[in-house]
Amino acid sequence: MTAQQPRLTRRSSGFAEITKLLASEEPLCVLDLGSTSAANIRYLTERGHRIYSEDLLEASTDPALVTKDEHGNQILDSKQFLAENLQYGPAQFDVVLFWNLADYLDESLVKPIIARLWTLLKPTGVLLAFFHTREAGPEAPCFRYHVSGDDSLELQHINLRPDARKSAGPTAGFHLQRVFNNRHIENLFRDYSSIKFFLARDNVRETLVVR
Repeated sequence: MTAQQPRLTRRSSGFAEITKLLASEEPLCVLDLGSTSAANIRYLTERGHRIYSEDLLEASTDPALVTKDEHGNQILDSKQFLAENLQYGPAQFDVVLFWNLADYLDESLVKPIIARLWTLLKPTGVLLAFFHTREAGPEAPCFRYHVSGDDSLELQHINLRPDARKSAGPTAGFHLQRVFNNRHIENLFRDYSSIKFFLARDNVRETLVVR
């Protein structure tokens, strides 16, 4: 077995903004789009909120999703993916923690997922997403984010399962699929009412969008 890498810690201006919302005395409904995190569950439930977790990155490795487009290029079947994932009621969530998924998901899934999340968020609901800048480099590791404070996160390196669809090897992580610039990000969230950027020191552009 490969030794587990120590977790890193980083400050998050974007999550600090989310924290202000979580100070609400009214219970909020939060969708955490990563593998189950005991830290995130504890942080949110201690404040009286409900949390749902769904690991979309892991779900995207299902070999049954692989298909081809009209040009014969291999893609993932976004309709099948959405039929099996993100099955919640409309306007159910106040907050969505999207983390860095857009950078690591297959491109054929990104826009359909963002569109589905728009329907799942309540009006004025907020989504937090992280995007790497070009300076991060093509080997930027994929992390799972665990809340460790009101403005801080612990970063856990994500490895693929040995039986995952990807061909990178049994201990390899997910690979950066693309780099979005500000214009790309604004286009991705064009149906949302507002967008705010925070540029972090680790070549990550944190993005806060409002439904």
